[in-house]
Amino acid sequence: MDRSSMLDHFAEELRLARAGSGMSQSALAEALSYSGALVAKVETCERRPGLDFARRCDTVFGTDGRFERIQRRISRETVVPWFRDWAGIELEATALRWFEPLYVPGLLQTEGYARAVLSGAGLFASNEIDQQVAARLDRQSVLTRDRPPLFTAVVDEYVLRRRVGGPEVMREQLAHLVKLGRTLTRVRIQVVPLSAGAYAGLDGPFVIATSTGREDVVYLEGQRHGQVVDRSEFVQQMVEVWESVRGEALSHQQSLELISEVAETWT
Repeated sequence: MDRSSMLDHFAEELRLARAGSGMSQSALAEALSYSGALVAKVETCERRPGLDFARRCDTVFGTDGRFERIQRRISRETVVPWFRDWAGIELEATALRWFEPLYVPGLLQTEGYARAVLSGAGLFASNEIDQQVAARLDRQSVLTRDRPPLFTAVVDEYVLRRRVGGPEVMREQLAHLVKLGRTLTRVRIQVVPLSAGAYAGLDGPFVIATSTGREDVVYLEGQRHGQVVDRSEFVQQMVEVWESVRGEALSHQQSLELISEVAETWT
């Protein structure tokens, strides 16, 4: 079977198992500790089920690994394959809360910075880098559309001081951050100063997306893969991490002033 057929197969098996157990979508969602919205989208092939979701289905229905086996056969396609689910969520979001300890968030990157990041990773051929840069820049239109999401980015001060692409690229990137922070009313940029020492955010980057009529979801990005998680208890934990991280950050205005100061050092 191809990918779409396997998605259909998973969705059909899920509907049959749920019906056979006499469970509603909301009852199944509660049993799985996932949102009802996700269960509904998996049953209509609008969302690809994750491995954790499949394993929980096997546990709830006692299906001895059937859902996990189907999930593993759903082929990974390239945006980058694992990124497709998140790209759709990003477009629908009414608010995005993004923390980055190492890089400028993708939606705020200049072309030069994005190219340096993607080239430095050593994962793409030159023509693929061009495609990835173009895709990243296209995504940024979400911030300037008629009804943009409320976008809050928190970065570590180290991001401002880490040499990516050379001094000119860094100077341009930091000037771009200041411009966005001062001209886009729905964009907030905050910096956790180096003086904060160890804090919750150092465990890694994450994004929390809020959408109308849907529970919040969290996006976690790894070296070669990304994961969208919408289990309510995990999302709540990440909201707490977010609040802790923001508590260490400078205000929006103080942050823009610091970014401007650091930009001057890239000569």
